[in-house]
Amino acid sequence: MGVSQQMVQRLQQCVVVVDPYSTGGMLAAELLQRNYCVVALWTSEVQENRGHFPAAAKGVPEKFLCELEEQETLAATAATIHKATDGMELVAVMCGGETGVKVADALAEFLGLRGNSTADGMENRRDKRVQQEAVKAAGLRSVRSACGTSWSEVSDFAAREALPLIVKPVESAGSDGVKKCNTFEEAKEHFELLMNSQRKCGAQGAAVLVQEFLKGTEYIVDIVSRNGVHKTTMVWVYDRRAANGGDFVMYGQKCVLADDPVAQELIAYSKGCLDALKVTNGATHTEVMMTADGPCLVEVNSRCHGAAGAWMPLAEALTGYTQVGVCVDAFLSPEAFDRLSEVPPSPFLKAGEMVSLISFQEGVVEGTPGFDAVRRLRSYVSLEENVHVGDRVQKTIDLFTVTGLAVLIHSDPEVLAEDILLIRKMEVEGSLFDLQGCESPCRSLSGSPVMGVLPSCFEFIVSLLWSLGPNAGVLQKTN
Repeated sequence: MGVSQQMVQRLQQCVVVVDPYSTGGMLAAELLQRNYCVVALWTSEVQENRGHFPAAAKGVPEKFLCELEEQETLAATAATIHKATDGMELVAVMCGGETGVKVADALAEFLGLRGNSTADGMENRRDKRVQQEAVKAAGLRSVRSACGTSWSEVSDFAAREALPLIVKPVESAGSDGVKKCNTFEEAKEHFELLMNSQRKCGAQGAAVLVQEFLKGTEYIVDIVSRNGVHKTTMVWVYDRRAANGGDFVMYGQKCVLADDPVAQELIAYSKGCLDALKVTNGATHTEVMMTADGPCLVEVNSRCHGAAGAWMPLAEALTGYTQVGVCVDAFLSPEAFDRLSEVPPSPFLKAGEMVSLISFQEGVVEGTPGFDAVRRLRSYVSLEENVHVGDRVQKTIDLFTVTGLAVLIHSDPEVLAEDILLIRKMEVEGSLFDLQGCESPCRSLSGSPVMGVLPSCFEFIVSLLWSLGPNAGVLQKTN
């Protein structure tokens, strides 16, 4: 088949992307680039996430065939799609954002297309209680927890479990609503707050989990599956720290070589979790804590790695491909999926890191000089801006309040480390943003534990090192 004939055929084939926000927008862009028609299906749960498309998502949303709304029943939703795609071949239903997981699974099954079965209690793979119970039943390490819609249902567990406790919604993303509670009373207060609040990526009135606090290092295992064959596209390690009252602020992500013994253990464990959850097709983003007694599941997200796809240039540079592209292959190009190795290459093709930009300031943004400075760094590749002139910037407490995501890549690891140090310096001294009614730079070091203790000439240096964590100032050169 010639190229032009293949293009014409693909333009007559349609893919439904459910809730194509964040990296879902990049998934839609990849499909458009491959000349498939794309229908955006927005679920009732998407809420304010709707329309949040990455700037790098070419053709999104202007080249969508159409944008449709989820209907009251699955049959009605399918009928709406068939009407909109009349005369075209519907070849796939794919999940875009986290809120689309349930509908994508159910709709693909209803239409007889590739997807994950909802049988045997898997109607809602987003439910963290369902995930932990399935993993435990499979004989894998799981989190001790209790779940309920009233405090009385979980209070006995909370009283028995050692402090601190983790309290979070059964459905969420980006650490939304997740809190480490240091007292029984704090856990109860946060439980009741969640039960009475509408979360960004969860359903109002959904249950709340109270869990043991896992001590260890948090990793991500990104996998794409086809017919139950799981291929790892990247292993990441999270740099999460406490900041601005948030316990799990994302400072960045680093890539881990697949031949590392820890990565090998994480990959094997994550594949076991996917089998336990009966995930056979599509992308997954599995969060795992490596504890003293081995890996333990935090949660499985049945969609591509989020963060608006800002990580994609880094993954492409280090491995030659991305989870988004492999996900499309799994659904629509089986030969390409079959050719892909089980794990990414070791060593990586280049060195790099994804760095979150953290705000210790609040106010209306008049300028973004820090973004310009990031673009001048020697290792700069890309920057996803989450804050713009005229916006009100908040102190970063979770993934939703991260002000930007920078991808840095360089052949010299020391250059990379120096550039990251410069970003952390701008964050702490308050020079990322010019704010209304605030002299430039608008300093905000009140979160540092050393303010007022040391002479002023040392306070900034110690505050900077404190913000960088225990390994601050140590440049590690890799071979």
